[in-house]
Amino acid sequence: MKKIINQPDQFVDEVVDALFLAHPDWIKAATADRRALVRADAPKKGHVGIVTGGGSGHLPGFLGYVGKGLCSGVAVGNVFSSPSSEQIFEATKAVDGGAGVLYVYGNYGGDVFNFDLAADLAEAESIDVKTVLLTDDVASAPSERASDRRGVAGMAFVFKCAGAAAERGDSLDEVARIAAKANAQCRTMGVGLSPTILPAAGKPTFTLPDGEMEIGIGIHGEPGTHRGKLETADAIAERLANEILGDLKAPKGSRVAVLVNGLGATPLEELYLLYRRTHALIADAGLTVARTYVGEYVTSLEMAGASITVMLVDDELEALLAAPASSPFYRDWLL
Repeated sequence: MKKIINQPDQFVDEVVDALFLAHPDWIKAATADRRALVRADAPKKGHVGIVTGGGSGHLPGFLGYVGKGLCSGVAVGNVFSSPSSEQIFEATKAVDGGAGVLYVYGNYGGDVFNFDLAADLAEAESIDVKTVLLTDDVASAPSERASDRRGVAGMAFVFKCAGAAAERGDSLDEVARIAAKANAQCRTMGVGLSPTILPAAGKPTFTLPDGEMEIGIGIHGEPGTHRGKLETADAIAERLANEILGDLKAPKGSRVAVLVNGLGATPLEELYLLYRRTHALIADAGLTVARTYVGEYVTSLEMAGASITVMLVDDELEALLAAPASSPFYRDWLL
């Protein structure tokens, strides 16, 4: 696999450096190592701060959601690796406007450990912290163990809803409630067609023979639920959407938001083919698509594949999704 990089061990720091050079009016560093990034206007006095974080390699995941009406700060780990508790803590201090800070991040062991340590450090500094774990990946655990599920592309919806609530001045308890509600009503499932190559390792994260696909794969290459011959776009959409809708159990007449997400190396045209069949299946289930998102929202470097996310919405969540938001990666018309 050919890559446009310099030294592999400098990959993440050079990407972060490029972001600061390209977007100085949007983001600023909160640490000397520049692995904690916050909104340029942080802290916003009297407003809840929202801190996320995780491994690099998922742009626009994590880093791309720092902006107006979104997250306030992010801690940046190495590729597919958790940021440190100190980096998370520094981001926390940098966004604390006196109304508390909400942690929203994926349910992965290293992230949970380090965010919990950072929360302890923040509490010692009298910063009120609450946490909502992202758990939308239906393939990673059965419904009776939904709290064990991984957080994947549903983060885009959760960041958007929580960020809109914080932007309008909601309390920490209220922003946390909205984030938890959005997460609870999200379901995601993905398909992988080819592995990703870690810059430092120079080898695939998993192997997948030519002509095969893996249903339920995670954004770091975690094993899925089915591996077999590559199927048509309609057949793949049916596999993913039927699992999602069966787990979501949305009553007929409900409204949903739908996100078809590319994992890094899938053409937009192919994503729209997945959306086409997904839209039909949602209609067949007696549901109405209230908002649609198709593009790259949480990637896995150059992995070929996609995921589908469906979120059950009501008037509250739909209004939050529609609220203004912007970052170096997004403008209102995209969100």
